[in-house]
Amino acid sequence: MQGVVHMQRVVSLLPSTTEIVHALDCGDRLVGRSHECDHPAGVTDLPVVTEPKVWLEGDSGAIDRQVKAILEQALSVYKVHGEVLRDLAPDVVLTQSQCEVCAVSADDVQRAVDDHLDGHAEVVALEPNGLADVLGDIRRVAAALDVADRGERLARSMEQRIEAIRDRTASLPRRRVVTLEWIDPLMAAGNWMPTLLEAAGGEELFGVAGAHSPWLDWEAVRAADPDAIVVLPCGFDLERTRSEAEQLRNLPGWSSLTAVTTGRVALVDGHRFFNRPGPRLVESTEILAEILHPDTFPPRYRDGAWEPMS
Repeated sequence: MQGVVHMQRVVSLLPSTTEIVHALDCGDRLVGRSHECDHPAGVTDLPVVTEPKVWLEGDSGAIDRQVKAILEQALSVYKVHGEVLRDLAPDVVLTQSQCEVCAVSADDVQRAVDDHLDGHAEVVALEPNGLADVLGDIRRVAAALDVADRGERLARSMEQRIEAIRDRTASLPRRRVVTLEWIDPLMAAGNWMPTLLEAAGGEELFGVAGAHSPWLDWEAVRAADPDAIVVLPCGFDLERTRSEAEQLRNLPGWSSLTAVTTGRVALVDGHRFFNRPGPRLVESTEILAEILHPDTFPPRYRDGAWEPMS
């Protein structure tokens, strides 16, 4: 009698890793998710393994103050439901070690695995600081799922598609860009974003590729007078971004910036695209190219993933 084949059981605690698992055609192995995993369709039916310790409310300034108050007490922003994790009995748990504000920490995940699964699960903690790291993390997830060849194909496909955009923008004017990953206080986008911008025909003025996103001084932004501004607050969809961006109008000198007077301020759905270091960074690059060079790139994503600030 043939033995029963064990189907690998995977818990993904990041929206990006959930999307990576599906892009590797391994979605049927997922048995649990984070409270933020919402794509692709059907993922929200999975049991939820994490939640914020405090449900953050208010505008971006209020959320920033709440998060900082939690971190100042040396507390974690999120918690793991250990009993749910135990009942799901995963073989692999996907998490991150890059940002304690973005998702549950790798230390908390490892502690939950040790306490509730006797350490009998592989914890794969990703740290995607730049685009090359994102591609490497795709390969790491694929290796953990024993589909390394699929991971290689996916990573190479992403590289080729981004390179194709870079080729199309090579002869176009380079737009000087300020990206706003948070509004109050102001923060530029670092990590993989400067690389995507470069491929899309832009130059990030403050964020540095491979480095954490830096806080911004508004007077420095005024002095830089960017050609374009892309507003993509972390975790905010387009509707929420539209609402939050209104406070930018109150900044001194906002109305006289070149990006404002020429109509090159774009509001973006960062939650679905730019903030998730996974397969949709290709679409994110296409969106940037569309924003910066509308005469060359048709408006495929406008009014769904981004819109001009009116």
